[in-house]
This record gives sequence, structure tokens and C-alpha cells, in this order.
Amino acid sequence: MNLQRPNGNDATETFNRSKSVVPCSGICSRCVDGCRGNCEVFKATFRGRELIYPGPFGDVTAGGDKDYPVDYSHLNIQGYALGAKGLPNGEVGTPDNARFPNVSTECAYGWDSKVTMAVPIFTGALGSTEIARKNWDHFAVGAAISGVTIVCGENVCGIDPRLVLNKNNMVIEAPDMDRRIEAYKRYHSGKGEILIQMNVEDTRLGVAEYIINKHNIETIELKWGQGAKCIGGEIKVNTIERAMELQKRGYIVTPDPMDPVIQAAFNDGAIKEFERHSRLGFISEESFMAEVERLRALGYKRITLKTGAYGLRELAMAMKWCSKAKIDLLTIDGAPGGTGMSPWRMMEEWGMPSIYLHSAAVEFAQILESQGERVPDLAFAGGFSSEDGVFKALALGAPYVKAVCMGRALMIPGMVGKNIDQWIKENKLPKTVSEFGSTPEEIFVCYEAVKDIVGAKEIKNIPLGAIGIYSYSDKIRVGLQQLMAGARCFSTESITRNELMSLTEECAKVTRIPYLMECGREEALSILKG
Repeated sequence: MNLQRPNGNDATETFNRSKSVVPCSGICSRCVDGCRGNCEVFKATFRGRELIYPGPFGDVTAGGDKDYPVDYSHLNIQGYALGAKGLPNGEVGTPDNARFPNVSTECAYGWDSKVTMAVPIFTGALGSTEIARKNWDHFAVGAAISGVTIVCGENVCGIDPRLVLNKNNMVIEAPDMDRRIEAYKRYHSGKGEILIQMNVEDTRLGVAEYIINKHNIETIELKWGQGAKCIGGEIKVNTIERAMELQKRGYIVTPDPMDPVIQAAFNDGAIKEFERHSRLGFISEESFMAEVERLRALGYKRITLKTGAYGLRELAMAMKWCSKAKIDLLTIDGAPGGTGMSPWRMMEEWGMPSIYLHSAAVEFAQILESQGERVPDLAFAGGFSSEDGVFKALALGAPYVKAVCMGRALMIPGMVGKNIDQWIKENKLPKTVSEFGSTPEEIFVCYEAVKDIVGAKEIKNIPLGAIGIYSYSDKIRVGLQQLMAGARCFSTESITRNELMSLTEECAKVTRIPYLMECGREEALSILKG
């Protein structure tokens, strides 16, 4: 059984003509000479390397859809009929105080200087992709009013058309970065933060120096990779002048816009866009520690690390080195991941799937702790979109995991809210929305709640995508409260691995969460025999 279907997927805007497809290749079992398409082999015949990426760029986010042998759905949440953990001031649970609306979903991360969030979720890195740029105000304001952290991803300064560099090729003006930071700060109310991610090119351009000197940013994130890919970030540009500009700034641009053959193909109309790639990072303990110290010397209060779906060696390095360097948060992102423009086959076929990687991270954390070493606060990422996934991640990773990083799931409400605003203006609301009303006040169930936060005058300046993210975050919060109450956990700190059970023996082997027919068996038998 093939765990995914190659050669035809909506992400690459391709499909098979036949219903009968060879599982291993994805090619139709009867490939007819004269077929008019549109599988990936057919389309790559004339569009070549364009088929590597999901499309159209700038209008889609894409996520791998490979069906792994074990995933988080193979865990179920335990429910209990007595007890209550995590009530304020150590209260004993009663039917009057152990009510689900009393559950606290607040969490905090950081080595010494803690950041509190209203809900244990935060955004993935929203960087230089077009989908992140054009929707940023919705994302940033939504995260700010929701009381959660937003991650501004890599290369934002480097691709800014209005970027100004000094004679040493260091940033002195970055208007798009300024816009992004100011949008979040304007509505930040004390919970969550904006942290800026930095890669090789960002380091060379002096992004760390710029954002702390101009904006007094407290947290910066180093990046080793992500669940969707193991190479540097990429975007596409559709003019040769822009491609040349980015190449001169030090980026890898393909195909080479300086090549006369490529220029001729662009002028012919065959080449319609160029890819801008970041460099691969190369890590060592010595260089990692030196960079952490350099950033602390610049004045950063917190330093975090984002690592991707690498194997066990890189996971061990990340956890050990983060412990030694007193890193404030280590985000571990498993495959398959989703993004604005990762190579499609890489999303499908590269890296350790989330539950396997996360289970190994817990094992490694326990080893470090048994050696008397402090484990940095962890966050899990890779395919989460609902409150049950958040609960399972917190429980699987307890007590080390403090929050869940959500990529596409926290972006979608921003885009939907933005589109609703446009549909209202054009009087083109789809029935899926118009059944709830025709005004923002009628459509958005949390409109008045947001109005209460920002004030009656300011609500008109809040983009509807931000209200969408607030509504989605509220759904996660309330759903999480219900699941936590059922497990008798009234604070995120009180969630333990005992709140989970494995539905299959293979899942039990991977996660070390007991098979459901073994969970609590000894206690049950003692009751029966007592």
C-alpha cells in the first residue's frame, strides 16, 4: 500500500486521466499516446522545474498529505470521573468549582524571563512568502488581540524592495519589517510577543542589530529548518529585474538571471518566474554557542531555536546544545509540514513525521533531566489544527512542552476574514457566510468581544482577518477547556502523559504511551479484588 499518491495532486494543479493508477509511480496504468493531460509527468514535459513547487505562488499555502503509519490520531484522551488537578490555590475539586469554564489555558515559556500566552498556541514563521506579506496585518493584529506569539519569519528584510543598506551591506532601513513589527505592537496587550527569525542571509545583513536598535525587540529566533523542508527558504519573483536585484543582495537565484540563455528564454515568454533561495546552514556546537552569546551581547532577553524534521542526531544536538546555552524555547517541527512554497515532493517524502520526532524528543528530554541537566521549554509543530491536537501534544510532551506551533491553521482564519471583508464590499457573500448575516457584527461571533478589547472607536480599524484569528483562537481555547476538564486538568501545567492512551500497539511502541487495554489495568484489578 502506497502511503501517498505521486504524480497527481491539487497542490501542483495536476491529476490523472485514468481511475486506474500504478501505486508506486502514480502513472496511469494505461498511458495513451495522444493524452491531453494533466498528470505531473505530462505538465513537467513543457513546464519542467515549475512542477517542483505548489502553485500558484502567492495565492496558496500547501501541506503534505502523506498518510503515515502512526500519527496523533492513534492517541486518545483519557477521561476521569473523580479528582481535579491544577485548580487555583490548590483547591480540592467539587462540582461547583471544577467547571470547564474555570480551566486556565494560559501557558508560559522562557528560561528566566517568561512570556505568558492566553492560549498555548502560536504562529509558524510568517516570512518572505507573498501569502505572508499581503496578509500580515490580519495575522499580526489577530495574534496580538488573541494574546499569543507571532513569529516573523526569515528573509523579510532581504527581499524588501525598499531595503536600504550601508556601505558594509548592512540594513539601515527596512520599511516592511518596520510595518510588521508596528502592526503587532500597536495591539499587544501583554500576552504573547513578536519574535523575529534569522537565517544565514539575515545574519549577514545585520537584521539582529537593526531590529533591536530600532524596535527594541526582546526575542530573536535562530533556525535550523522546518518540517516542510531541509533546505533554505524560497520565494518566486516574476521580473528579471527583481531577480537580479535579489541576486546582487547575496541570494541564490535560479535560473540564473544573468545568464544570456535564461534572459532569452524570459524574453521569449517561456520562463515566467525566478526562484530566490536561502543558503543551507551549517551548524556546530562552537558556532552555535558563539552566535547565542553574540545575540545576548546585543541585548536580546530571549533566544529561541526552530529545528525541523531532521533525524535523531540533529534532534539530540538541538536539545543538548539548547540546554547548555539556556535557550528560551526550542520548537521541534515534524514532517510533513505545510508552507507557502516548499518543494512539493520534499513536503511529501522528507523528514521524520511529527509523532515519531516528538516522541524521541520526550525520551531525550528525560535523559537530559536524569543527568541533572535542565531541559529548555519545548514547543511541538507539524500538522496541528484543532484543540484535541493541542491537548495531545501538551500531554505527550509533558512536562516539557509548553505550547504548539501552528502554521497553516492560524493563517487560514486571517485569509478567510480578509476575503469576507472583500465579499461584503462587493455584495458577493457566499451562502456559507451569508447564512449568518450580511454585516461583520452579524457574521463574526466574536465581533463584540474584540470590540470590548480594543474599544468602540478602534474596532473600525481592526481588519476582519484579525477578528477571524481571534474567533479561531477562542474556539481552540474553549474546546481545550472542555477536553482538559474531562481529563480533570484545570491548568496546562497539570496535564501529564497519563492523560493519553495508545489505540494501537505500534503507537504504544513509538510513543511509550501504554496501549489502552493496559492503561490503569493494575488499579482496576485492585478495585475488583479489593
